[in-house]
Amino acid sequence: MKTILVVEDDKNQLLLYQQELSLEGYNIVTAKDGYEAVKKVKEYTPDLVVMDINMPKMNGIESMGKILSEHKNIPFIINTAYSSYKDDFKSWSADAYVVKSSDLKELKNKIKELIG
Repeated sequence: MKTILVVEDDKNQLLLYQQELSLEGYNIVTAKDGYEAVKKVKEYTPDLVVMDINMPKMNGIESMGKILSEHKNIPFIINTAYSSYKDDFKSWSADAYVVKSSDLKELKNKIKELIG
């Protein structure tokens, strides 16, 4: 079973992602900010990370950089409400960029594309 780390500071969205992706057959590990995400990667070494950008303590771009500096092969999906970050070169190290939606179809398709 593939493990996905979902990093999201909104409790309701985090619960939604956890439920929906579990139903797709993935093992879900969660983190509520970038700092916690860095710690969770060391514990679980996920097959993929779904990362929000705007979060307390450490934002998604910063934590993605820290994680990728040690785990270069983990695919990342930036999942944010702001399409403007797509043009920020710091986000280009992500394997996919998905703008948040109540319909998780695009996110689920990107996950399947990256890890099956």
